[in-house]
Amino acid sequence: MDAPAALDFLSFDAIANWWQDDHRAAFDAFRLSAFRHLEKPYRTGEFGITASDLEPAFAVAREGIDDDARAFFERHFRPARIVADGFVTGFYEPVVEASPRHTERFRYPILSRPADLVDIDEGNRLVGWDTCIAFGRQTAGGTVPFFDRGEIERGALDGRGLEIAWLADKVDLFFVHVQGAARLAMADGTERRVTYAAKSGHAFIGPGRILANLGEIPLKDVTMQSIRAWFSVNPDRIDEILWQDRSFIFFRDAPVDDPALGPIAAAKVPLTAGRSLAVDRRLHTFATPIFVEVPQMDFARLMVAQDTGSAIVGPARGDIFCGSGDAAGESAGIIKHPASFTMLVPNPAAERMA
Repeated sequence: MDAPAALDFLSFDAIANWWQDDHRAAFDAFRLSAFRHLEKPYRTGEFGITASDLEPAFAVAREGIDDDARAFFERHFRPARIVADGFVTGFYEPVVEASPRHTERFRYPILSRPADLVDIDEGNRLVGWDTCIAFGRQTAGGTVPFFDRGEIERGALDGRGLEIAWLADKVDLFFVHVQGAARLAMADGTERRVTYAAKSGHAFIGPGRILANLGEIPLKDVTMQSIRAWFSVNPDRIDEILWQDRSFIFFRDAPVDDPALGPIAAAKVPLTAGRSLAVDRRLHTFATPIFVEVPQMDFARLMVAQDTGSAIVGPARGDIFCGSGDAAGESAGIIKHPASFTMLVPNPAAERMA
């Protein structure tokens, strides 16, 4: 299999901002994945880095280190610039008020996975179905496409008891779907967390692109903030816009074990603000360290591949986890910049690839 992009191996000294980073913070995020590896090794991406390649570094990380974290990465990895145009966005964990019951104020439900939603793979994908479709609906007559966002919000799943909690604002709920997780501030003062469980199987179409295509917001000005502002001025058009995104996300309850960390994401470890990176899962192996440089943000930081997303496609495409709450959302909502990606290739893989 051809590599998804050329790799230009270089020295750590050739990475301009390598020495200035807080490598200990990156090590702590990497260590979370090292323990997860004991439960179930990560699947190999098309770059060819295997879980076995990462195991020597994982073993040391699990023991902990007393010396320089930068030296740890320099001992166990070789840097390789990904030769491709890079781009980053940001994501975060919303914190929203919620109710365990439907009320006059709390009317928009967060739904759990329906029983008739089934995984689609090469073994059961129907002829003519797009290869990106990962879910369908099981019926007595066979597998069919699942209900889309508009159908679900018009009542297609009513009466099944799928409601986990209820939110007061439909736009807040949509952005919980976009982020794939949320902390719920319940009316009784307790805190819950929901995280991604599955989706309807339809392709995601962001409202920003829809609004840009309609001439409502110039594409260069599309941010989470500008989208929210447009919805606040045009509340009667919310459904018109959002129902064009046929994708719908289902959730599950998740613990809030450490309030300082984010939700458990695709790599099955809690996300670390500023250190966890969502990547194209087909190409990258989870837990791979990646040094990300974003000149427009004055951002140069070693991150760890620990999540993915349907909009994160390509060898040098990343989504930076910015943390939880409104401040993190303000930061995440305006990130859309060119970037460069230097992958830290574990030594066993580097010997094969260099």
